[in-house]
Amino acid sequence: MLLKFLGTGTSQGIPVIGSHHPVCLSNNIKDKRLRTSALVTSDSGKKILIDCGPDFRQQMLTNGEEQIDAVLITHEHNDHIIGLDDLRPLIFKNKASMPIYCNSRVGIEIKERFPYAFSDQKYPGAPSFDLFEIEADFKLFDEVAVQPIDIIHSEINILGFKFKNLAYVTDANKINDKEKEKLKNLDFFIINCLRKTEPHHSHFILPEVLDLVEELKPKKTYLIHISHHLGFHDEVENELPDNVHLAYDGLEIEF
Repeated sequence: MLLKFLGTGTSQGIPVIGSHHPVCLSNNIKDKRLRTSALVTSDSGKKILIDCGPDFRQQMLTNGEEQIDAVLITHEHNDHIIGLDDLRPLIFKNKASMPIYCNSRVGIEIKERFPYAFSDQKYPGAPSFDLFEIEADFKLFDEVAVQPIDIIHSEINILGFKFKNLAYVTDANKINDKEKEKLKNLDFFIINCLRKTEPHHSHFILPEVLDLVEELKPKKTYLIHISHHLGFHDEVENELPDNVHLAYDGLEIEF
């Protein structure tokens, strides 16, 4: 299987509109970060999108991707779902509704924000979504086993996802001990890391992530949902432990 990082930036992306912060002015392509999202390709070629934010269209075009077979949603914040309408050309191409997997609270939010995708009398050109509630481990296409991970993001519970021995966790600021058991000794641990210092109410910062890595002992860790306050890609990469890396838009890992 293959995971491609479509975006690795925080909710505003990098560069931030109007910002003159040095990282926002960087010419290094690895410092240009679209909103966080990933694409998993199964061994048979099925494409599973994790989150669908406002940069989805640009991400698909930039990466030459033309196929989505299912969507997994971590939570309902705009930078993770507001691009769902841009699935339209893929829905029309498939001539079938797009299956979207999420928890029940997120499903309610999607119906409220995209009511026309669920209407009995759709106007021409409207997308069509099929919602599936995630309550336990499940399989996609009778091929891809998905284990949901219960994550705490400030005041709400959201989902991470584990495939084989890779786990994808974004927008976390706490993981309880029971869920940590699912994340021990991974081959690949993908985890949000907003900035170097100054604690945040809903996101891990670098010292917290490094403590978590020490506790869970993954073979390799990739940081996502990064803000410009974390620093320049090349400089931070050189400061991190050998088994911890900054993910960047377009990076692929095979697992």
